[in-house]
Amino acid sequence: MKKWISILVLVMMASVAQAQDDAIMKFFSKYMENDEFSRVYISPKMMQMAGGFLKSAADEGEDGDAQEMGNLISKVKGIRILSGEKVDGKRLYEEAMGTLTQNKYEDLMDVQDKESSLKFMVREENGKVVELLMISGSKSEFTLLSMLGNFTYQDLNMLAENTDLPGMNEYNSGKKKDK
Repeated sequence: MKKWISILVLVMMASVAQAQDDAIMKFFSKYMENDEFSRVYISPKMMQMAGGFLKSAADEGEDGDAQEMGNLISKVKGIRILSGEKVDGKRLYEEAMGTLTQNKYEDLMDVQDKESSLKFMVREENGKVVELLMISGSKSEFTLLSMLGNFTYQDLNMLAENTDLPGMNEYNSGKKKDK
């Protein structure tokens, strides 16, 4: 009986995690074909290739930091960005926030004023950051960025300081130290 209960609990936990990913994907999918939005998807394979390129440069002695950055970039499992200008960003911000299971995410930075909202959140599993999420909305602009991977906070801080990956400038202003 305990075995069956344990299996049932594990299946339920997996489906809750999958439902969260589906909520974000559903939001992306809803606006993906809308011409008011720009969409960017960087696949895990592309990140792996970029990491490999940096590692190769380090092996050839071209750049001492390239090996470390190559390893770090290889930890990124994908980036999804949805952004729109001349849209009701405040409404979209509220809609996006409504799709998230808030207790799955920890706030890193939350900036609210009458003109705009910006929120950085992380989702952790087993002590590692598996997703960095940025949602911003204003009267006429909206951006949602989801970066998947397997990071420490130190990794994210290094990415923010040393790369031009989307959202990293904003993240850098509110970065978090490793626990």
